[in-house]
Amino acid sequence: MLNQTSVTEFILLGVTDIQEPQPLLFAVFLTVYFVNVSGNGAILTIVISDPRLHLPMYFFLGNLACLDICYSTVTLPNMLENLISTNKAISFLGCITQLHFFHFLGTTESLLLAVMAFDRFVAICKPLHYTVIMNPQLCTLMAVTAWTIAFFHALLHSIMTSHLNFCGPNHIHHFFCDVKPLLELACENTELNQQLLNTVTGTIATVPFFLTLLSYFYIITYLLLKTHACSMLQKALSTCASHFIVVILFFGPVLITYIRPAPGNSMDQDRIIAIMYSVVTPVLNPMIYTLRNKEVKDALNRMIRRKL
Repeated sequence: MLNQTSVTEFILLGVTDIQEPQPLLFAVFLTVYFVNVSGNGAILTIVISDPRLHLPMYFFLGNLACLDICYSTVTLPNMLENLISTNKAISFLGCITQLHFFHFLGTTESLLLAVMAFDRFVAICKPLHYTVIMNPQLCTLMAVTAWTIAFFHALLHSIMTSHLNFCGPNHIHHFFCDVKPLLELACENTELNQQLLNTVTGTIATVPFFLTLLSYFYIITYLLLKTHACSMLQKALSTCASHFIVVILFFGPVLITYIRPAPGNSMDQDRIIAIMYSVVTPVLNPMIYTLRNKEVKDALNRMIRRKL
């Protein structure tokens, strides 16, 4: 799979180009990673262990929690190591592997957010048909399809990137191995790779984004036209708004990074944008999707009481 190349390892310059250890940033990102793993881990445990949450909405929420743990784990531990170490090298194979799993999990999240928006659309706009439409077979099929499409999308990028010739320099102006920074270092024409990045990745990002927006548009329209109880309308709109914030925080930076033209992009800006969708959004997901959810909070209280 790997092409013959004079570069056997890359140097990840990290969040900033400062080479000295940065203990303050290390403490911040370590805290964020701990909150991410513990928060999403708690959600995953609750969804699996509580039979009352064995419903389509919580099935997808469990998938999202597992996904967010893995998504941050692909980049954050390596970033944390680089923040306190002067050795920032990553092997060629390790770099391609990180690239693959980053795009695999990131693509899965974009598809899963669209599926979750569709689930909410059916639950709110088609309540009498919800159990028939969102049956276990369809839920499993949609989840498996999202993970499968994402895997092969990531495999395309990892294979195409691994066959490029890298003859130096080997300094990546990023805190993880991504396609765009690697294309900057290739010693051959990367026009085909860039086109794939813009078209394939752009399509996989924009289609779920617009389907998600469409679902929430129909939900809000339905609520405004059909719901006459102000308290119920306010609660439903508040929930949709919080979910919409997650969608914007995830898809906005992704679309900015992978759809805009490559030449002249600021790598510093790319790093800041990448922190939004790879670090911040996985931490916010459990708070936005569950802290306002009474059933999850009740399940958490029951689990705590059982432990005590």
